[in-house]
Amino acid sequence: MAAPQPQAAAVSSASGVSGPGSAGGPGPQQQPQPTQLVSSAQSGLLQQQQQDFDPVQRYKMLIPQLKESLQTLMKVAAQNLIQNTNIDNGQKSSDAPLQRFDKCLEEFYALCDQLELCLRLAHECLSQSCDSAKHSPTLVPTATKPDAVQPDSLPYPQYLAVIKAQITCAKDIHTALLDCANKVTGKTTAPSTGPGGSL
Repeated sequence: MAAPQPQAAAVSSASGVSGPGSAGGPGPQQQPQPTQLVSSAQSGLLQQQQQDFDPVQRYKMLIPQLKESLQTLMKVAAQNLIQNTNIDNGQKSSDAPLQRFDKCLEEFYALCDQLELCLRLAHECLSQSCDSAKHSPTLVPTATKPDAVQPDSLPYPQYLAVIKAQITCAKDIHTALLDCANKVTGKTTAPSTGPGGSL
């Protein structure tokens, strides 16, 4: 009676039937690596930070909230108006609590203030970008990238002259601001003396 068992084992091995742990069977599903999860979380956090710092993206995010706040404000105003009209006419008003109109109006004004700040910040960023492109020196041609040379690029000696002029102007502005601050506070700057003593 023990002879059929080896035969069955031989038949199963000959037919190529494999268990779940063999190479032919369905192996375990591939799990996401921890590095992939961390990178995806970091990319999501970076995108959220860019949206927070970008005034245009912030403005686009606040527009639907402003629309919803305006709809809520109009709805609450209509409900309060109907209730006050019923009270004035001596009719019984509904016992359901109504939302406060001043709270809805305050929320609407808060969103409007945020939108105004986003627009002002976007305008300032655009103005700074235009001023930077206007007053900053153009690129200097490099010998390693001759194809990238622009027709309006400055030669290196002229570039150095422009940078020196900007540094001198910044120093003059700094000195003028210090003089004005000293005059406002009533202090006078004493002349500096050399290491040998007084002038």
